[in-house]
Amino acid sequence: MKTDVQIAQEAKMLPIVEVAKQIGLGEDDIELYGKYKAKISLDVYKRLADKPDGKLVLVTAINPTPAGEGKTTTNVGLSMGLNKIGKKTITALREPSLGPCFGVKGGAAGGGYAQVVPMDDINLHFTGDIHAITTAHNLLAALMDNHIKQGNELGIDINKITWKRVLDMNDRALRDIVIGLGGTANGIPRQDGFDITVASEIMAIMCLATSLSDLKDRLSRMIVGYTSDDQPVTAGQLKATGALALLLKDALKPNLVQTLENTPAIIHGGPFANIAHGCNSVTTTKTALKIADYVVTEAGFGADLGAEKFFDIKCRFADLKPDVAVIVATVRALKNHGGVAKADLGAENMKALEDGFGNLERHIENVHKFGVPAVVAINAFPTDTEKELKFVEDACRKLGADVVLSEVWAKGGEGGVELAKKVVEVAEKGTAKFKPLYPAEMPLKQKIETIAKEIYRADGVEFSAKASKELDKFEKLGFGNLPICVAKTQYSFSDNPNLKGAPKGFTVSVSNARISAGAGFIVVLTGDIMTMPGLPKVPAANHMDVLESGEIVGLF
Repeated sequence: MKTDVQIAQEAKMLPIVEVAKQIGLGEDDIELYGKYKAKISLDVYKRLADKPDGKLVLVTAINPTPAGEGKTTTNVGLSMGLNKIGKKTITALREPSLGPCFGVKGGAAGGGYAQVVPMDDINLHFTGDIHAITTAHNLLAALMDNHIKQGNELGIDINKITWKRVLDMNDRALRDIVIGLGGTANGIPRQDGFDITVASEIMAIMCLATSLSDLKDRLSRMIVGYTSDDQPVTAGQLKATGALALLLKDALKPNLVQTLENTPAIIHGGPFANIAHGCNSVTTTKTALKIADYVVTEAGFGADLGAEKFFDIKCRFADLKPDVAVIVATVRALKNHGGVAKADLGAENMKALEDGFGNLERHIENVHKFGVPAVVAINAFPTDTEKELKFVEDACRKLGADVVLSEVWAKGGEGGVELAKKVVEVAEKGTAKFKPLYPAEMPLKQKIETIAKEIYRADGVEFSAKASKELDKFEKLGFGNLPICVAKTQYSFSDNPNLKGAPKGFTVSVSNARISAGAGFIVVLTGDIMTMPGLPKVPAANHMDVLESGEIVGLF
């Protein structure tokens, strides 16, 4: 079997103007970034605003394991399968971050014969969106420190600054730093730090903004710190809004590429799902719904993170109503949740599969809580036995979930035809009655407890003194109606990554809370979650190269 990079580099791509024509976009609707990439004008949505929406399909998954689940692969393969059965379909994905690309995961553009291309461009600099966000974020940091240096008219307390700097790289050495050393000419010495760019509030804002004016409104509301009497200081007060919007004017436009089978793909925005809200942009989803019969989008990591935030944050703000959710699982990953080590996953083990199935069962139940029907996609592996596959299929049907074997990794769109037929069948029944998990007016702590008990199945939540103080402050400042964005490990329903399967009898510990006033949600930190990841002992970057021929090696 060829590597993903080899398959991608052998792809017969269409010029992007031809891909655009498939979905009714002319040359005036796109801005070319070379031959195979383009940005879609924001005017497209304005022009089609009164047109009925297509069907919205969310692809989510069980909690990830080292065995792999194939969520993005399934998303891409399903979109190609839908096109094969005559449904004009767009796949809508997030942009990969360079941090995990060079760290643990490698590239993130699907796999096998279900990929988006040009894969190497998408995984690297793409159209520069993440660079623009990095620059805008750090411009605001520089403007704030300059304001303090030049007299601090707004009275910012340097001990209450909340706006860090960002970098799109995994670099643990930058988590906590001291800036302004070397004398008064270099500013005011203070403690600072870096987050990864995809954790920036500006990334979240870009993915939730519906227009340039909405982008500006949200940017102006961002809180950078507080005065000594706890009054918030915003980007608008620092007169930074216009410059930030100028840097982001092109990044706000969705990016158009294609799959290996030339299905249109819009890839835009990339907030992490464990430390941010984990969904691609509202502009992508809403534009795609106007120009396609079906839009297949994704939310990061397992449904406890990605799907919950998609439903409670993105759908709430954008007034989206999903028609069906596809939950991706593999027999191998379920056995891993049942206690089998990665090296032993190839052997049939019905006991482990039964024990691990609880993870999938809980995700199915959770999706149903939002009023959305679920279809389980079993991402097939050659080592899966008929007995194992039958067990998963029968167990899903007992829970009222449709289940289909997906072979998109090996067969591309043809391997997703049966899944596509089932998704259409479920979506066109019109049984979805979407509703968020909690109302906006619910107190912040109660919202957090609702997520922990209803989605994670925790016994309760323990709030640190610091977290309680911050949450109380946010409510006093008038932000109590904002939704919650939980920063939590992706590997477990709990805040302990070692608790696999469907753990019970645990408590979620909230260590801190941050406000993203511009994005419009409260970030709640649990466990040992880091907003600036580190590299592993052997980073994926160590195995990457480019040959004289232009061939990419080791990216995925």
